[in-house]
Amino acid sequence: MAANPGPEALGAAQAAAAFLLAYLLGSIPFGVLLTRALNLGDLRKIGSGNIGATNVLRTGHKGAAAATLLLDALKGAAAVWICGAFWGPQAAALAAFGSLVGHCWPVWLNFRGGKGAATFLGATLGLAPWAGLAACAIWLIMAAIFRISSLSALAAAAATPFVAAGLGASRTVLWATAAMALLTILRHHANIRRLLKGEEPRIGARKS
Repeated sequence: MAANPGPEALGAAQAAAAFLLAYLLGSIPFGVLLTRALNLGDLRKIGSGNIGATNVLRTGHKGAAAATLLLDALKGAAAVWICGAFWGPQAAALAAFGSLVGHCWPVWLNFRGGKGAATFLGATLGLAPWAGLAACAIWLIMAAIFRISSLSALAAAAATPFVAAGLGASRTVLWATAAMALLTILRHHANIRRLLKGEEPRIGARKS
């Protein structure tokens, strides 16, 4: 008689479905949609060209930037909650990563997306709430001190796997947060170069 695979076993079809659903949710470009709806222009031609909340803020519309931040985070959390409810904790972890991949390479924008900070935070909140709250706190503290969004995102991403480990998270959560942190850091490679040169713009600054 075959052994019970346990509640965390995930078949290939389920894994594919979870990743695809999360990817499609993550691909929704809320920043582009909101700026277009508010007649603020094509976000991809404003400032850095990024589709995230920091670049939306460069349009001068704080409400749109806040909404983009919230919705980009919510799509990551929603992917985790939906896939976890249907297929369990391994699917939730895979969905967390899938939503981030979707935000970074959205099918709707010819795979040219954002850097994933808000989606990373939202997916982590959905996957491991206490670790996610800690990541949000780190982002807020760093932003308050240095006023540099990318530095805040990098600090939060780098710390999250260690915070999750310290909180006794499962191995599934640990590999998911580590993979998401690595992807988020890699997506900020240009920001890292500017940080090292002292050229990274501060939050709210308009980038020509």
